[in-house]
Amino acid sequence: MKNNILLYITLLTAFSFNAHCQQGKVTAADKKYDNYAYIDAIKTYEKVAEKGYKSAEMFKKLGNSYYYNADLEEAARWYGELFSMDTTDLEPEYYFRYAQSLRSIGQNDKANELVQLFNQKSGNDSRGRLFMKNMNYLDAIKANSGRYKIEDAGINSIYSDYGTALYANEIVFASARDTGSLGQRKHKWTNQYFTNLYSANLGENMTPGQPQKLDKKINSKFHESTPVFTKDGKTMYFTRNNYLDGKKGKDANKITLLKIYKATLENDSWSNIIELPFNSDNYSVAHPMLSPDGKTLYFASDMPGTIGQSDLFKVQINDNDTYSNPENLGKMINTEGRETFPFVNDENEIYFASDGHPGMGGLDVFVSNINADGTFSNIQNLGADINSPKDDFAYLIDTKSRKGFFTSNRDGGLGYDDIYKFLELRKIKCQQILFGEITDLVTAELLPDTKITLFDNQFNAISTTVSNDKAAYSFMVECGKTYYVRAQKPEYTTKELKTTIAEENGKTYLPIALENAKCKVTIGDDLGKCFNIKMIYFDLDKSNIRQEAAFDLEKILDVLNQNPTMKLDIRSHTDSRQTFKYNEALSDRRAKSTINWLIKNGVSADRLTGKGYGETQLVNKCADDVECTEEEHQLNRRSEFIITAL
Repeated sequence: MKNNILLYITLLTAFSFNAHCQQGKVTAADKKYDNYAYIDAIKTYEKVAEKGYKSAEMFKKLGNSYYYNADLEEAARWYGELFSMDTTDLEPEYYFRYAQSLRSIGQNDKANELVQLFNQKSGNDSRGRLFMKNMNYLDAIKANSGRYKIEDAGINSIYSDYGTALYANEIVFASARDTGSLGQRKHKWTNQYFTNLYSANLGENMTPGQPQKLDKKINSKFHESTPVFTKDGKTMYFTRNNYLDGKKGKDANKITLLKIYKATLENDSWSNIIELPFNSDNYSVAHPMLSPDGKTLYFASDMPGTIGQSDLFKVQINDNDTYSNPENLGKMINTEGRETFPFVNDENEIYFASDGHPGMGGLDVFVSNINADGTFSNIQNLGADINSPKDDFAYLIDTKSRKGFFTSNRDGGLGYDDIYKFLELRKIKCQQILFGEITDLVTAELLPDTKITLFDNQFNAISTTVSNDKAAYSFMVECGKTYYVRAQKPEYTTKELKTTIAEENGKTYLPIALENAKCKVTIGDDLGKCFNIKMIYFDLDKSNIRQEAAFDLEKILDVLNQNPTMKLDIRSHTDSRQTFKYNEALSDRRAKSTINWLIKNGVSADRLTGKGYGETQLVNKCADDVECTEEEHQLNRRSEFIITAL
């Protein structure tokens, strides 16, 4: 895709070759490269490379020239040559570009390795962090695929056609098609004609008719693209090179960048063309998009405050036709890569193109929820129908018919960029996989064939499954919702857990440990483990039986009543804090209090023995003067009900 449209402008310094015979050709190529004449530069660089000359700087520029023009297959070829050389001092960005290029030709494993290296070398780049956080992102893309019916829009030429807008009963788009005008000019970056705006009537099923050039007052001898119209149809915002009233503006490097302009409709003609006040000769502002209420204007820019190579911004449109200061949409949306082509619908969603969020290669289209407070959440890749290994962007959807358009330079198209129309067959949903294993609470033994039921937050049953031979279960669930999971197995106590799913695609792990309802014990076993009784709780420094302690002792009492020949030795332990003598006395009082409670509730005294062991039988290292965590000390504070007879 065209570099000026993507706002991806990079200046690299010229380099020299040691081979004297190639010096003139390379110098000429450098000049073309630094003036953004990428097509011409490629021809020269490739001729030199084909003669066997190797240079890291040349391979960088060859790779970049193709990368900027969205020919990622050729970019991968030359970045591959670059990486075959010594990459010790190679800038981290090339790891990312090479990974994106490899992804476009299906080499995802190698691309993933490069992104991991990029993450290590770049330090704190959000693109690397997003990849590491979503290493299974291809699973999410797969889950979001198969939702569209896509076909050629029927308005494409052999040149570049892209960036659609709906206006009345028409589609308006940019095209580089040659209309036969004597003044038609080609752009050095792409060897394509400069784009103008065209419109076509929309017939049944949003099928465009024959394209016609838009108002000649809008179209100039430079680029026009990506219009958007107010609901009343009387105001248009659009992108154009820095050119107004016959005057062309340039930045400090004498490059004509992009600006957003505004026009109003008078007597069926567009006039009063003005540039917006937050434009600048020194950075690009492009691809305007209005919120459904017409009060917010979104756009892409590389203005100061940009996080990456281009970011999404917004301004408020005031009643007096003034604008607020531009506000960056923030790091939830923007990365160190390219974010561009925003589209906002009436369902509080923003669609945008990005190569910084994990995708399939090149630009992918993503969607995010716009929250009530203006923040964003739940960014999702639209899947492998809209997205491809090449550049996919300029997504537009009518929320009532679920029909729309997008642009792509994917294989099989007619021209450089092509416009496709689509029907969305089902809406995208943020989904997670809720999964886990079922185990025995005491032994940690895997429990296959356990019945698992998923309930919503109103306890309506949603789905039922059975744990597999590895005791695993899984459910597809929706993000942000609360669920209850119930596990049932013969001879085990039914257990139900509550879980709230995160508001992003991914996985939620919920293991379930079941308590065996028929605990098998023998002489020498701890009866307390049958009921997960780790400690009989007392108030600090006291030996009075508390209510929660009585609850646990009721379980022991019931077992003793069911088994009248069973005898127990009750042992109380402390941690090493306090003195040895104090701990011994306190634990002994507590053991005797436990015995007395059982006797008081009907157990014969000759069935019970007991003693306090203080800190003499620690289960870990936490003796006197050894630094331990509270959790480690807790392991030593325990109560045991050892079976001495059955």
